[in-house]
Amino acid sequence: MKEKERAIYGGQAIVEGVMFGGKKHTVSAIRRNDHSIQYFEEPIQTNPTMQKLKKVPFVRGVVAIIQASINGSKHLNFSTERYGIDPNDDEQVALERENQKSTIATYIGISVLAVLSFLVGKVIFTLVPVLLAATLRPFFETDVQQVIVESIIKLLFLLTYIYLVSLTPFIKRVFQYHGAEHKVINAFENNVPLTVEGVRSQSRLHYRCGSSFILFTVIVGMFIYFLVPTSPLWLRIVDRLLLIPVVLGISFEVLQLTNKVRHIPVLKWVGYPGLWLQLLTTKEPSDDQIEVSIASFNRLLEIEKNTKI
Repeated sequence: MKEKERAIYGGQAIVEGVMFGGKKHTVSAIRRNDHSIQYFEEPIQTNPTMQKLKKVPFVRGVVAIIQASINGSKHLNFSTERYGIDPNDDEQVALERENQKSTIATYIGISVLAVLSFLVGKVIFTLVPVLLAATLRPFFETDVQQVIVESIIKLLFLLTYIYLVSLTPFIKRVFQYHGAEHKVINAFENNVPLTVEGVRSQSRLHYRCGSSFILFTVIVGMFIYFLVPTSPLWLRIVDRLLLIPVVLGISFEVLQLTNKVRHIPVLKWVGYPGLWLQLLTTKEPSDDQIEVSIASFNRLLEIEKNTKI
């Protein structure tokens, strides 16, 4: 099957598992502490307005991010709830949660919290470098110098944060599942059998990864910020906040472009900075982790195949 005829699948590492998303559904598979694999399946809620916006260039990126945050939060919540819990206690845990609040209310709360968390994190990640760069204005006076210093600080923050969290055993395992997710997607796209041996042979890096997207927001943001003044400070802060959707939208298009040209010898280098960052955000998975990732993806394929689209 030609790549352009294939459905495009994405994924996300969660606690002790992997989530994959298709056109109509999202599916997670996690490894329980009794070594069994448990699934969580969720249909993707469609909204006519959102569906139309997802077709608009530079707008669709923001919509995709919001939807990914909402969908991903449900699966992440599922995996964290069951992390370290004996499967025999699942029924009791489910009963306790049902007594606390309704499922609908829980999902709404999780979705809102996921979007707010993303926005707050983005605002902090955007504004702190601005304030630090402003303190260095006596040494870097021009607008161009200020934007470059701001971008360097932002990049150092990003790399330092990822490196430090990757040192913890818990996050290291999440990054291993992240690698397993990429390997499965690469195997599928390269027509490699979805076996542990076949998947293991694939790269743990992928052009459409969210890690690449985060890096592109730094690079794209720098070029956009060259077009607006850096003083006075209050105007610079307002500009940065107002430009967040613009930076996200353009960065998403850049990410999609790098994926489309990844097989062209010269242009494939455009996506390399994102791949280099993935050397930090992914780790080589174990066979058990690859098995979970394959199980999740196969379950999604099965559900999508049996669903009328």
